[in-house]
Amino acid sequence: MQVPEKDVLLKVENLKMYFPAAKSLFGKTTSCVKAVDNVSFEVEKGKTFGLVGESGCGKTTTGKCILRITNPTEGHIYYKGKDISRASKEEIKSIRREIQLIFQDPYGSLDPRQSAYSIIKEAVVTGKEKYTESEVAARVKELLEIVELLPEMGDRYPHEMSGGQRQRLGIARALACNPELIVCDEPVSALDVSIQAQVINLFQSLQERLGLTYVFIAHDLAVVRHIADVIGVMYLGHIVEIMDAAEIYSNPVHPYTRALLSAVPITDYYVEKSRKRILLEGEVPSPIHAPSGCPFHPRCAYATDVCKAEVPSLTDTGGGHLVACHLSKKN
Repeated sequence: MQVPEKDVLLKVENLKMYFPAAKSLFGKTTSCVKAVDNVSFEVEKGKTFGLVGESGCGKTTTGKCILRITNPTEGHIYYKGKDISRASKEEIKSIRREIQLIFQDPYGSLDPRQSAYSIIKEAVVTGKEKYTESEVAARVKELLEIVELLPEMGDRYPHEMSGGQRQRLGIARALACNPELIVCDEPVSALDVSIQAQVINLFQSLQERLGLTYVFIAHDLAVVRHIADVIGVMYLGHIVEIMDAAEIYSNPVHPYTRALLSAVPITDYYVEKSRKRILLEGEVPSPIHAPSGCPFHPRCAYATDVCKAEVPSLTDTGGGHLVACHLSKKN
């Protein structure tokens, strides 16, 4: 049976993003922060790629590179088969409306001096198409209804809305550009748990309705598992494991992924009481002075001399499950 080819919308290949940390007297960079170090993954059209990891691991920086908010140090970013990692400002401008961002803090990303109607209208009219005032009003109303806000909410200002309503407004603003790819940077972490579930369900319904593709950045494994089709786990600027979302609880391979999962609380009291928590020793190393070899080896209970000397590559352990661990290669 012939396996159908993947319809890859976004492909990130050997992405690196280094920031200067110190310079010499003559202006030469003497040390740098390796925020993203040799990251590779791909996202199929109409699917969700979840990027998960603890704070400071490089998730948001990866998202900014995809959006070309920051220019990557090295590597390639292919959008619809075209390398946009070195594209000019004019070239990026031509696809800017196709790749949108939803922010972590909805209140901080909205202009407090503009009403909801004005915020969405601004995104609608900045495109190449020309609309009459009545067409703009109809489009704004449509977008408010798509994100499950009443049309009269258009008269409100951000400070007059709840956190969930503000995030829905941010989603509507992104949708006003008719995007194909949306980078969601911790879009539910600032919301109450009950509101998180509503917004996650909204993301899923919008994906089915509009055929959207997401790069969903988060630190909450439970949230990512619920919305993502494929999950990539990041640690200290590296992707250490990529797997189908269904496998993250049933077949985690990398020691760091297992430690993250052991920290996720379980509602079943007896299961929670009986399971063993994996405690990681030591602190996360500085990205300025990153350890040699595997970035996780200073905190890994299974580290060997090979782990300290060689950086493991992402290796397919079967079924597209990729793991960057020397231990997995021996099994």
